[in-house]
Amino acid sequence: MADPKGFLTTPRRLPPRRPVAERVRDWDEVYEPGGLLPIIGAQADRCMDCGIPFCHQGCPLGNLIPEWNDLVSRDDWARAIERLHATNNFPEFTGRLCPAPCESACVLAINQPAVTIKNVEVAIADRAWENGRVPHRPPERLTGRTVAVIGSGPAGLAAAQQLTRAGHTVAVYERDDRAGGLLRYGIPAFKMEKHHLDRRLAQMSAEGTKFRTGVGVGTDLDAAELRSRYDALVIAVGARAWRELPVPGRELAGIHQAMEFLPMANRVQEGDYLRPPITAEHKHVVIVGGGDTGADCLGTVLRQGAASVTQLDIHPRPGDERDEGEPWPTYPRIYRMSAAHEEARELAAAPEADVDARVFSATTVRFEGTAPDATRPHGSVRALRLVGAECEGRPEPGGERVLPADLVLLALGFRGPEHDGLFDQLGLTADARGNIARDADFGAGTDGVFVAGDAGRGQSLIVWAIAEGRSAAAAVDRYLTGSTTLPAPVGAGDRPLTA
Repeated sequence: MADPKGFLTTPRRLPPRRPVAERVRDWDEVYEPGGLLPIIGAQADRCMDCGIPFCHQGCPLGNLIPEWNDLVSRDDWARAIERLHATNNFPEFTGRLCPAPCESACVLAINQPAVTIKNVEVAIADRAWENGRVPHRPPERLTGRTVAVIGSGPAGLAAAQQLTRAGHTVAVYERDDRAGGLLRYGIPAFKMEKHHLDRRLAQMSAEGTKFRTGVGVGTDLDAAELRSRYDALVIAVGARAWRELPVPGRELAGIHQAMEFLPMANRVQEGDYLRPPITAEHKHVVIVGGGDTGADCLGTVLRQGAASVTQLDIHPRPGDERDEGEPWPTYPRIYRMSAAHEEARELAAAPEADVDARVFSATTVRFEGTAPDATRPHGSVRALRLVGAECEGRPEPGGERVLPADLVLLALGFRGPEHDGLFDQLGLTADARGNIARDADFGAGTDGVFVAGDAGRGQSLIVWAIAEGRSAAAAVDRYLTGSTTLPAPVGAGDRPLTA
C-alpha cells in the first residue's frame, strides 16, 4: 500500500474525453490521447490494499487488483503488467469494454467513489505495448496434440492462447472474413480501435496459433468432420441468436437488428465499404433497447449524421445510487451515462428534447409505414408507436406516443447461440435457456467437445468470456494429457454475485 491515506486525500478522477463536437466527426476512441497517464498513479494510490479484497469477488478472472495498483503507484510498470497478464490474457480489451463489476465490489465503494480499477488496468496494458513488454510466448515444446477452436471472440481467443502456450497445436475457425468475433464487428471503433485487436492476434500467430477465417463450421465445414481431424474441439461461437420484436409492422423495410447494422459500420472502418448499406445519415432513428448494444448503436448513428435519434428502454429510469435491494458488493442497476449518451445530450437540437435521447418505461406497440410498392413490397417504416411500460414490461393503458422513424434498430439482447448445423453434426443438446448444454468440466456430452463463453453461459460480459476460455482450456489440457497446470478461474456453473 504505497499511500496509506490515498483513499482519504485523493478524489476519484476519470480520464478526459475529447470534445463531443470533435469526436462525433471521427471514429477514434473517445478519450484524450495520453490523458490517462498523468492521473493514474494517484488513482492507484486510492486502493486500500484490503485484507479481504472484494474486487476479486467482483472479477471472474480473479485479477490481482491490489497488487498491480500498488505497483503502478510505485511506478513499477514492468512488474504490473506481469501481475496483470497472470490472470488476464487481454487486459487492453477488458480495460476498455468491461463495465467493471470489480469497481462495484471495491471496498471503498461502500461509502465513497470506487477506485478507478479498469483505468489502471488499461493504462498498464497500453504502456506495456508501447514499451515492448508484451513478448511472444511460444511453448518450449509441442505435445503433439491438436485442438480446433470454433469462434474467435474473447472466449475462443483466450482458450486458444492458453492451449497454444501449453504446447498444443491450435487452429481457430471463424466464419467472418477477419478474426475477432464481436470484438471486430460488433464493438464500434470509438469504444475500441481495432489495432488493439490486430496486434494481439499478431502476437497469437507468432506464438503458433493458426487462424482459419471465412469458414463457417456447421455450414461450410461439417463439424463432425472437423472433430475427427483434431484431438479436441472447443465451441466458442457466442450467443448471437438475437431477440425479436413481434409487433404489427415488423415486416416494414428500414427495421433492422443491431447486429445487422453495427457490423456494416465497422466494415467501413476496415475499408470494405465507402458507405454502409444501412446508414442513419439524414434519417430519424429509433433504437429499441436500453443496454450497451443500444448505446453502441446510438454513438454510431450520431457519427453517421442522423437527423434525430431516440433510444427506448422498457425499464424505468434507475436511481443515481444503489437501491436497498442491490447491496454492496453486487453490481447495481444505477443510472449510467455512456460516452454516446453524453454525445446525444450535447447534440440534442431542441430544448424540449430528452436530454440524453433516452425514453424510459417505454414499450413499442406497432410500426407504421408507407404503402407497398415495387421496390418495397411491404412498405417502409415511417413511425413507431409506443406507450408507457408498467413493471415487467406490460404496456400501460392510454398515453400512446408517435415517434418519426426512417430507421429502427432492435437492440433487445440475445437468446443464446444460433441453433445451426453444429447441434446436429456434433450431437449437441440445449439447456433450459437455449444454450449449449455442458457438464461441470465444460464438456458438451460428445467426447472431446467442450463449450466456452456465451455459447454455454448465455449473453454475458467480456470478463466472463475470457475467464471461461481460460477454464475451458484447462479442461481440454486435462482431457488431452491427464493433468493440467493451466488456471481455471471459474466453473461452468458459476454466476455473478446478485442480491
